[in-house]
Amino acid sequence: MISPRIKGRGAQAILPNKFENLYLDKDPGDDPADTAPQTQYFKETPKNIVSKSESPDLGVMHSINPYQGCEHGCVYCYARNSHNYWGFGSGMDFESKIIVKPTAPQLLENYLCKFSGEVTPIVLSGNTDCYQPAERKFQLTRKLLHLFYRYRHPVTMITKNSLILRDLDILKN
Repeated sequence: MISPRIKGRGAQAILPNKFENLYLDKDPGDDPADTAPQTQYFKETPKNIVSKSESPDLGVMHSINPYQGCEHGCVYCYARNSHNYWGFGSGMDFESKIIVKPTAPQLLENYLCKFSGEVTPIVLSGNTDCYQPAERKFQLTRKLLHLFYRYRHPVTMITKNSLILRDLDILKN
């Protein structure tokens, strides 16, 4: 028997975290529609917000991810496995347990004030979509864009969400 799909979720299973010894599984008789997880938000207060990657494939790249995990739930997402480092699984946890970094704007401003190197674009959401549904509530991307504009620092973005249109007033400048 094929289980019915959980509407609005790309992952259809709660996957174990490869770094954890214990794993809680659903009862096979549970109806997926009754067990579909609700989105939860977890706050993280990092010391830095700009990450530097020196991938041989991409060269040196700086990025900011105001959110970890993504409610879009794209089954092809390369960022799913990064959720394991936060203690969550890469299946439904990735889509329903979203880590929010509310201090991201302050950390970016600190970075831009102290910055003295060669100016290169910072990728906003190099790992997870900065315009995912959580952005409607927290507006971290909009606040970050204001700072990029104020400091005239170049920024690039990766998104699949039309919420980007909300910020055209900043992006056009």
